[in-house]
Amino acid sequence: MRDYLDFEQPIREIEEKIEKALAASTGGKAAAQGEIRKLRAKLAQVEHELYQRLTPWQRTQLARHPLRPSTLDYIEGLMRDFVELHGDRVFGDDRAIVGGFARFNERTVLVIGHQKGKTLKERMQRNFGMPNPEGYRKALRLMRLAEKFNHPIISFIDTPGAYPGIGAEERGQAEAIARNLLVMSQLTVPIVSVVIGEGGSGGALALGVSDRILMLEHAVYSVISPEGCAAILWDDPTKVQDAASALKMTASDLLTLGVIDEIIPEPLGGAHRDPKTACALVGKAIINHLSDLLDLPVKDLMTRREQKYRRIGVVCDPLPT
Repeated sequence: MRDYLDFEQPIREIEEKIEKALAASTGGKAAAQGEIRKLRAKLAQVEHELYQRLTPWQRTQLARHPLRPSTLDYIEGLMRDFVELHGDRVFGDDRAIVGGFARFNERTVLVIGHQKGKTLKERMQRNFGMPNPEGYRKALRLMRLAEKFNHPIISFIDTPGAYPGIGAEERGQAEAIARNLLVMSQLTVPIVSVVIGEGGSGGALALGVSDRILMLEHAVYSVISPEGCAAILWDDPTKVQDAASALKMTASDLLTLGVIDEIIPEPLGGAHRDPKTACALVGKAIINHLSDLLDLPVKDLMTRREQKYRRIGVVCDPLPT
């Protein structure tokens, strides 16, 4: 059975009718087969209309879907000979971030990304994809290793944000994130990032200072979660839908604002409905962008990266007094 979101209830009702009709039909009776065909046609129409007009909050729910393909799913589907590397050589190994070298499109790459986990046990072990400072320091160690051996970097972003616990703060969470931003801006190898689910705050940005930023159609990328925004601005948890709209966190919003470089389409209903197709679409997009970047001299690569981030945002002159 599918794991339905609240707004997908019309789809659930039709699919349940189809299941009942299939169970009740015996001997392939023409009347039963005709009813099933009608229901399937109605299902296709409802799905098309529903997913064409999703609100930002509904896209956020899709981005957080528990069955959505994860970093390890994309590594398994797109790459071979993956060797995971562990630890930051300072404190420990943070399982909320996975990374290592692999073969992608007949080239060695460093692949790194957030990992939320699938089962409750794994989610707890991986801290629900919220890294501690040692996770970001592990990522930094691996990215410097990739630069040393001149291998491009591919990062997958999928986190609610960096872990805000006391221990994380005591071990320098803010400094670890800031260090990643600084070093990634200066790395001499191509970097392609893909927001595959939820891109939350500095916890996402710490793996996202890239030459190209791609986003799946139903992913979100924002400075804060809608829940956090609603709490700060209105002190009202019921305002999450308003917050999601105001944050401009969807792929289409961010492409318009120049924050990302491409929207990767998803199978109808989200990447979790057809992970194999979603994986193929992501792989094709990465290949296209990585091929362009690999042709650039290092000086041009770094100049373009700097220009990319200087273009984001608008500086306004002070209003006349």
